[in-house]
Amino acid sequence: MSATATAQKTINLGLQGGGAHGAFTWGVLDRLLEDGRLAFEGISGTSAGALNAVALADGFARDGAAGARSRLQEFWMRVSAAGRPGASARDFIGAWMGAWRVPAMQPFHMIEAMTNFASPYGFNPTNINPLREIVVEMVDFERVRSCASPKLFISATAVKTGKIKVFSGNDITADAVMASACLPYLFQTVEVDGEPYWDGGFMGNPALFPFFTETKAADILLVQINPIERSAVPTSAKEILERMSEITFNASLLREFRAIDFVNRMLGEGRLDADHYRHNRVHRIDGGKALQSFSASTKFDTSRAFFEELFAGGREAADDWLRAHFSDIGVRDTVNLRAQFQ
Repeated sequence: MSATATAQKTINLGLQGGGAHGAFTWGVLDRLLEDGRLAFEGISGTSAGALNAVALADGFARDGAAGARSRLQEFWMRVSAAGRPGASARDFIGAWMGAWRVPAMQPFHMIEAMTNFASPYGFNPTNINPLREIVVEMVDFERVRSCASPKLFISATAVKTGKIKVFSGNDITADAVMASACLPYLFQTVEVDGEPYWDGGFMGNPALFPFFTETKAADILLVQINPIERSAVPTSAKEILERMSEITFNASLLREFRAIDFVNRMLGEGRLDADHYRHNRVHRIDGGKALQSFSASTKFDTSRAFFEELFAGGREAADDWLRAHFSDIGVRDTVNLRAQFQ
């Protein structure tokens, strides 16, 4: 890294899922890695956040920060290339996902689609997932598992129980990552050790609680790409469905905010044993500014131009955050957690 080890501050990273909007997170990570003043002890990722996490970890294991930046770029460019016009039949993910814009349909057509052919077991009976091919080809999971740092935590949702499953250590595999990114209306369930899983965003987007017991760093930097608040009330069918999706995929995060705030408050009041609990400082790089003009349906836009636009927005947001809050790491919170859920 460009910074010396003595100048670095150690944090944990929380990476939200959000489809193609994960390219914003790519930009954030690229700028943080370029800056070099932050070391990542743990990374918790869900869906697109999980994809970013394993690409970063693989690149870092190969060639440090420069390798991580290169690997992240290669990953997002390969996803974009798979969806370009003229791509081979097996690499149709972009065209397929780009056309699958259920929220943009008229209500009658949406209902008809959902009842007739929306199940992936119907329109994709062979369970083709080109994204998996990209992940398997790009990520050396044995190498990733053998590295002590950063520690990875990948979240998925157990279909049968509705509970969260956090994969870590030797459980970090291509199956675990694809389970975390398994949107149930696009892909069939992903089985890991005989258990079926769906997208982790339903129960942990991302999961922050593994940091409390599995890492020593008390600072958590969340890269958030799903807005918690919207000023306008949705009125069209498209807007309503999109806002429902945002609320659903932020619900677990708000519960974690409440839990962190509760523990921090009890510690401050001396009502919890500081030998067994710690104050966790939460920070956030918010994609709101860069993503506010894009609807939720653009989470399926895999065009290179769109990825590059989000990447630039992510770098700018990370640069702004570093200037404003790097000095706060290890000192104070920069997110008012209580204001997020009250």
